[in-house]
Amino acid sequence: MDFAGAHRPHIAVLPTPGMGHLFPLAELAKLLVSRHHFTVTFITFAAADNRATKNFLSTLPAGITSVSLPPVPLDDVPEDATIETRMSIVTVRSLPALRSILIDLRSSTNLVAFLADFFAADGFEIARELGIFYYMFVPTNLQFLTLMLELPALDAAVKCPFPELENPVRLPGCPPIPGPDILTPLRDRSNDCYKWMLHHARLYRQAQGILVNSFSAIEPGAAKLLTAEEEGRPPVYPVGPLIQSRSAATAVASAAPCLKWLDEQPRGSVLFVSFGSGGTLTRMQLGELALGLESSKHRFLLVVRSPSDKDSSSTYFTAHSKEDPLSYLPGGFLRRTKDVGFVVPSWAPQVEVLAHPATGGFLSHCGWNSTLESVKQGVPMIAWPLFAEQTMNAVMLVEEAKIAIRPKAGEDGVFDREEIARVVGELMEGEQGKAMRNRVKGLKEAAEAALSEGGSSYTKLNEVAAEWRKDFGVSA
Repeated sequence: MDFAGAHRPHIAVLPTPGMGHLFPLAELAKLLVSRHHFTVTFITFAAADNRATKNFLSTLPAGITSVSLPPVPLDDVPEDATIETRMSIVTVRSLPALRSILIDLRSSTNLVAFLADFFAADGFEIARELGIFYYMFVPTNLQFLTLMLELPALDAAVKCPFPELENPVRLPGCPPIPGPDILTPLRDRSNDCYKWMLHHARLYRQAQGILVNSFSAIEPGAAKLLTAEEEGRPPVYPVGPLIQSRSAATAVASAAPCLKWLDEQPRGSVLFVSFGSGGTLTRMQLGELALGLESSKHRFLLVVRSPSDKDSSSTYFTAHSKEDPLSYLPGGFLRRTKDVGFVVPSWAPQVEVLAHPATGGFLSHCGWNSTLESVKQGVPMIAWPLFAEQTMNAVMLVEEAKIAIRPKAGEDGVFDREEIARVVGELMEGEQGKAMRNRVKGLKEAAEAALSEGGSSYTKLNEVAAEWRKDFGVSA
């Protein structure tokens, strides 16, 4: 059944800043509009109200609108406060403005539900006051959700910092997580960031339901436990993988020289190397990576960002400028690898690169969006996590899904060129690489099945939509 826009049930969505949070929520919104006949308003924070966000939101289909929260003062927040601390404070200080926007939406639309990103659950109290559903969206995976649901109990039981634990953290349905691999915001209990994460964890159980950008086949243990009914825990709905079908900058992507270079390479022969939009290496590590790729003798497409320690000195780097990330590569590297490698500064159209037939592997930071994009294309990975929950993702991809291989760092924490060459060779032509390639192809098929009519994720989203529509008095 179709409904005129003014008569459709309406959802208010509050994403926290970061395109990685916005992309999967946008895909969810598209499904709610096209398949379930909702309308949607994105409520963005002032910190996220930049040109990239505005441009992206302007590309979304009819039925999806946006409104921005006003800025809040942060003069009293320490300069060294983490992004999680800043975002948490911004959310709390934005609650009066959020209340006004939700009241306006209730008067101008058929507002039935408020969907908060996983750092914005403080907004639940307003939704309760207004008598609308309040749900959470987790843009990462079921393992992360399990940790957050268990965190209050872990906080009481574990007395030392997680990185100092002798035994790994054991979460229901998940592979054991070594203490040093626990997500970044939980590693220092004295930091305000830890306290905020504990605050959010307690709010998770207040949600009336939790949607997760994952699917059962990639995390079968966690999915089995979390989708079962349990007293005192909200129902959990794996609705993923929700990923972009193409890069946001489509016009730029289609003309990217790296795609033309890929057209000339043999099928499955190229390792794509990228650490996401926010990932950087030290100069030393960037140099070892480059030299490891070179010595592996395998084809590669390398995205280079300026290193995190631009002022460090090293004997094998060329002179550099802030404007040219390529100048931080080892001297002569570009010349020596011109027949097997293609290097681009800062950005490449990742969705299109992973979908290209020539791409046979992905050296990745293990951000969840990137992971799902790789799985969707059946591309196995080298796991090189940097921050946030990426180290936990790496554990899951290596130990449970078995679609990634992880290099071993030296005592100084650096992955040396020999180790990099080893894992590249293993992924691209070794027996372990072949096994990972077969498994990830199976997960690709499982992901497609989950999103297809009658599949697990398709069905879970139907359940949520029916619940939200229930009080509105219409059926799909």
